[in-house]
Amino acid sequence: MYSKITGTGSYLPEKILTNQDLENMVDTSDDWIRTRTGITQRHIARDDQVASDLALYASQNAMKAAGISNKDIDLIIVATTTPDMIFPSTACILQNKLGIENCPAFDVQAVCSGFVYALATADMFVSSGKCRNALVVGTEIYSKIIDWNDRGTCVLFGDGAGAVILSQSNEPGILSTHLHASGSYSNVLSAPGSISGGKVQGDPYINMEGSTVFKFAVKVLEEVVHEAISQNNLEAADIDWLVPHQANIRIIQSTAKKLGIPMDKVVVAVDKHGNTSAASIPLALDIAVRDGRINPGQLVLLEGVGGGFTWGAVLMRW
Repeated sequence: MYSKITGTGSYLPEKILTNQDLENMVDTSDDWIRTRTGITQRHIARDDQVASDLALYASQNAMKAAGISNKDIDLIIVATTTPDMIFPSTACILQNKLGIENCPAFDVQAVCSGFVYALATADMFVSSGKCRNALVVGTEIYSKIIDWNDRGTCVLFGDGAGAVILSQSNEPGILSTHLHASGSYSNVLSAPGSISGGKVQGDPYINMEGSTVFKFAVKVLEEVVHEAISQNNLEAADIDWLVPHQANIRIIQSTAKKLGIPMDKVVVAVDKHGNTSAASIPLALDIAVRDGRINPGQLVLLEGVGGGFTWGAVLMRW
């Protein structure tokens, strides 16, 4: 038994925040943002929207693409760093909004690597025969944990959701998954605040050592891609599409260059979305599937790195 993605979906909030808009909010410029990040705009959720709202639309689009209904879903995994509430899980809230009465539902928290972690987990359930159709979602509302006075971070992030249906298949889909973490870097990229006695303790906003994140990301992403292709007796040239976490165009370009993968084989969405953390890979994947770039039989490699640090890759035959 194998697992295979049978449908993709995504959702972006209606509000668009451009670099020109940010020029009026903080000491920055469109040229500075584009040159250093490749970002021109990002989507921002409404004040009354929560992560499960974005996930709902993305999930419905994925189910429609897969040709299944809510009755066919028997596992829900949501990757998010910005859950609706402390508990219950956003996955359980999403389950209720989808009208699904009874199936396992839980969240995965691996920050920007969250979708890779969630997809790898779902693969174990599906390929082992424990479930038939898993709904795997990455959904984030980072606008709620951004200090909009911090020009080093507020220009980077956006909101959105992406989803896939992972189904049982007689033909190989997911070929291998590769997950890693190193907690010794936990202070390099974090949102260290907590709640105690009904009050926020510490800094609840994103803190990041940008240069350290950049160097580490390029290093481990190259390593994990080599790990994936080596395990499957392939070479980088065999990859038809690289779908990376959309953090920063410089990280994407540097990783592709080190791997010898031309940029015309890399799916890039960071310019229009910004960094949507756990949502970025499924968002980019859905775009490339729907515009016809990704086709049956092609080799597709997903990879990401996030706070923790966590990082990982999933290699699949589409």
